[in-house]
Amino acid sequence: MSILSANKLTKFFGPDEIFSDITVDVPPGARVALVGPNGAGKTTLVNILIGHDIPTEGSVHKAKDARIGFLPQRPELHGAHTIWEEQLEAFDHLREMEARLAELAHKMADPDTHDAALAEYGPLEERFDLAGGYNYETQIKMVLTGVGFTADDYQTPLNKLSGGQKTRALLAKLLLDKPDLLVLDEPTNHLDIAAVEWLENYLKSYDGAVVAISHDRYFIDHYANVVWEMEYGRIETYRGNYTHYLQQREERRERWEKEYEAQQAFIAKEQEYIRKHMGSRWTAQAKGRQKKLETMAKRGKIIQRGPQQRKAMRLKMVAANRSGDKVIMTRKLEVGYDESLFSVPDLTVYRGETVAIIGPNGAGKSTLLKTITGQLEPISGRVKLGAQVKVGYFAQAHEGLNANNTLYDEIYALKPMTEVDLRSYLGQYLFSGDDVYRPIATLSGGERGRLALAKLSLTGSNLLLLDEPTNHLDIDSQEILQSVIDAFNGTVLLVSHDRYLIDALATQIWSVGGGAFDAFEGTYADYVEARNQGKTQEASSNGSNGKSRKQAAQYAEKKHGLSPYELQKRVGELEAQITELESEMAFLTREIADASAEGDTDRIESLGKDYNRTETALEASLAEWERLAE
Repeated sequence: MSILSANKLTKFFGPDEIFSDITVDVPPGARVALVGPNGAGKTTLVNILIGHDIPTEGSVHKAKDARIGFLPQRPELHGAHTIWEEQLEAFDHLREMEARLAELAHKMADPDTHDAALAEYGPLEERFDLAGGYNYETQIKMVLTGVGFTADDYQTPLNKLSGGQKTRALLAKLLLDKPDLLVLDEPTNHLDIAAVEWLENYLKSYDGAVVAISHDRYFIDHYANVVWEMEYGRIETYRGNYTHYLQQREERRERWEKEYEAQQAFIAKEQEYIRKHMGSRWTAQAKGRQKKLETMAKRGKIIQRGPQQRKAMRLKMVAANRSGDKVIMTRKLEVGYDESLFSVPDLTVYRGETVAIIGPNGAGKSTLLKTITGQLEPISGRVKLGAQVKVGYFAQAHEGLNANNTLYDEIYALKPMTEVDLRSYLGQYLFSGDDVYRPIATLSGGERGRLALAKLSLTGSNLLLLDEPTNHLDIDSQEILQSVIDAFNGTVLLVSHDRYLIDALATQIWSVGGGAFDAFEGTYADYVEARNQGKTQEASSNGSNGKSRKQAAQYAEKKHGLSPYELQKRVGELEAQITELESEMAFLTREIADASAEGDTDRIESLGKDYNRTETALEASLAEWERLAE
């Protein structure tokens, strides 16, 4: 039986139809990704499914007693209590049992109440243990660490958190609460790559079902087994992950196009026969064919239209001039503000390369870009740009846009052109009609991003420094931007959490974090494989040919005898071990209870030994995890 199902949902806002006749279901264990262009109605649909809104027509059915957890894009967490206290609420039932056990332990010390307290204590303690009562605080630490919080953050009051921190705090609480259905609206928006990878692994073993609205193609590839595509007020369901969805969508569109064209040719031929022979001696046959067409229409068998092409950006990036072979050179570079964030080895970036800069939020990626552009002086050392290099900079917060300008003013100031040409140019970036006279201050994040790209493409730069260029872009726009960067005839430095984009384009990876700087020559897939094998520390010679040289140097001090990547890998292994050992202990507890009921003393003894060994292994794993996660 499905956890949630919807039948023939239709939604209007005033006279405007958002979607119609949508029927979907969410079976147990489902991993659904809901995709579609911005404004398609995805969030509206989700709000109806979880009961936060009502449909104009249709119905939603939820399984009896099913619990639903919802992560909105902009969660509201109120109060002066801390992140840690917010997480504890997921274990209120265990904490009540814990308090009762403490009360019973006190009563057992009194001879008058000992027997009654003992009789209640045993079964309650067993249920408490089975439900994870002795390690729920460790679970909280694991999940908070996974979504990017440190121990120093635990006591931060909720009213002091940023929007992104609130999203991560609520996500952690939902994962700990373990509802039957998790509904997540853009869950990866405020997570760095390490946190998204952790979330992907966590969801693989999650017992409930998950529905996630997402524009993160790599996340969908690793998380989803069903994709709902929403466009033109309809939903198409595809089986598999993002890669399978792309393949199936193309196959369906090709088949749809052929069926539509064939049917249109058939209808035209029938209509021509009817016009030609109605009123002649073949009138009966003409009427029969007309009746057939009417029946097809009545039964909804006529394909009303062929597959539509969604309106998309027409983005083009061309370097006006060719730079020298050496584009960026660093020498004894220290990056930071008042103090050094990290040291950069002596590196050379060659023309035509695409360098992806990755790392956790706040590690200094944007600071590095500002140092390269000259907006920020290095702590020490220097950065040198090569001959004929012209820099184009796409800032994450779009600082280069004047909020007081209209779109027209902003483009005209960069390149004067006629109103007709300017309207036509902005139309390539999905701005139409009176949009050109809108103040930039009124634009959404996605609209500001498209305008910034429109400005960047006019510069003719041959070195593009792109800071989170896919933020706020829907999947169609991400794919277009990816193809444009791929075809760009210059050099690119790309700060991004978009692993799909990085994997498709990067020729080398610079990883920043924890005071460390890694330079790895190769694709993102190569980098991940080397990282998982603990080989990112190995350095090889820096050859003269930029695209053939191999670099993999580690510049950070080791922690607990491990490099940052070895540490991350070991922590992940321990989390998997802890989950497995907790499941084994729960199984053994049930088996011991069954053996006790049957009076099988030999089996109880054997199971007891297994339980003690498992408990010892669990305690060791928890202790190591807590030591490494400090």
